[in-house]
Amino acid sequence: MRVRQPAVYLLASKPKGTLYVGVTSNLVQRVWQHRENLLEGFTKRYGVHRLVWFELVDRMDVAIRREKQIKKWNRAWKIELIEKDNPAWRDLWPEIAGIPEPEKLDSRLRGNDE
Repeated sequence: MRVRQPAVYLLASKPKGTLYVGVTSNLVQRVWQHRENLLEGFTKRYGVHRLVWFELVDRMDVAIRREKQIKKWNRAWKIELIEKDNPAWRDLWPEIAGIPEPEKLDSRLRGNDE
């Protein structure tokens, strides 16, 4: 994943919890800012830190249009969007941050490179 690529993203407080729709030109940096409570506002106030969905696009104007579209959707449509690709509501932060999944990390520590 390119670091500086426009993206639309959805954060959740927990599976099927409070949702937040955002747009950014640097997904890794922005999600980290949310997770560390560096941004005042909704996500900090309601503990919305779990990255559950994102979409990378080529241009920021496309990302902004998509964000505005999703913000107008009802909650059920947003949940459907998340569950289409992430039915378990996994936190995708490790994936975008390059952090190995625990089972892959365990195998590396045992000397089994995968």
